Amino acid sequence: MLRSLLGMIRKEFLQVSRDRNLLLIIFAMPLIQLLVLGYAINTEVKLIDLDVYDFDRSALSREFISSMRAGDYFVLHEGDESLFALAERFESGDGEMALVIPNDFSRRLTLGRDVTLGLIADGSNANSAAVGLGYAAQMAREFSQEVTGMKPPVEVRSQVLYNPEMESIYFMIPGIIATLLTMITVMITSMAIVREKENGTLEQLMVTPISGAVLLLGKLIPFAIMGLFEMFLALAFGVIWFGVPFAGSPLLLLALSTLYLFTTLGIGLFFSTVTSTQQQAMFFAWFFSVFAILTSGFFTPIANMPHWVQYITYLNPMRYFVSIVRGIMMKASGLIDLQTNIVALVIFGVVIFTIAALRFHKRTA
Repeated sequence: MLRSLLGMIRKEFLQVSRDRNLLLIIFAMPLIQLLVLGYAINTEVKLIDLDVYDFDRSALSREFISSMRAGDYFVLHEGDESLFALAERFESGDGEMALVIPNDFSRRLTLGRDVTLGLIADGSNANSAAVGLGYAAQMAREFSQEVTGMKPPVEVRSQVLYNPEMESIYFMIPGIIATLLTMITVMITSMAIVREKENGTLEQLMVTPISGAVLLLGKLIPFAIMGLFEMFLALAFGVIWFGVPFAGSPLLLLALSTLYLFTTLGIGLFFSTVTSTQQQAMFFAWFFSVFAILTSGFFTPIANMPHWVQYITYLNPMRYFVSIVRGIMMKASGLIDLQTNIVALVIFGVVIFTIAALRFHKRTA
């Protein structure tokens, strides 16, 4: 009995050692996730983009702006743009916070009088907005104390755009919607096609007088419909149950979600061509989904990640789709505001879907 048991154990180890895909799943993928995600997940809020509008333009205001650079809490962007450009920067996602310094800043601070600063924050990320407003208010008070030697009341008038109540659920629901569409379409596409191969039904379909394009579309269109149904079901639940606002165009969201499906269905299709069992397909899909979610800015702001991880996030299509969903839902963003993200999705969709379709055609030819 013991000899038979040892023989079975030896057989399993030999079988695993000969399966390159399974070896990658067991050893390489966990190490990659540990390395990349260990750096990517960071709950600290730092490196917040802060647009500075200095109407005082004095030596004291410049000194105050320099003090805001301490501690890596803010990344300052100084310019001569009008305040009318604020709305466009926030709608396009280029601005996170804005600081407005009045033209009497230095005079009133030198005299020890009340000083009023303006702070505007993008409330679509409630946590970052709250922490950023706290950082800025504290740094302004500390600076005024250093200049005057006492604690004059510094009034910071803050305005939170798109999410005045700073509800964290407004930030989470759009991310969850993007996550559901990504995970569902990647997993069901890869596993369903592999299941067909395991059962031998895919070979039966290939010998029928159906063209390769028709076969491919017939397999993918049901998965696309199921993914969109699941996404809009979650969207309706988030809006009705949690009261998350939907300020933009549902048709634009539908169109861009359909565009994103070329990427996720392409990835699932590609996984089905490099795996031979459902278990392998599930692990590949799981690995991609975890990596995509945690490097998309869903949980952790991308600016908080190390620079080399930030470069990796540019290769993550979900990063762009999360920005699109949040922009449409909370900011009523349009095509012009989302053009960078849309171009990225077009490139990902064309490249990934084409490669996957060619591999699928080669495997079924």
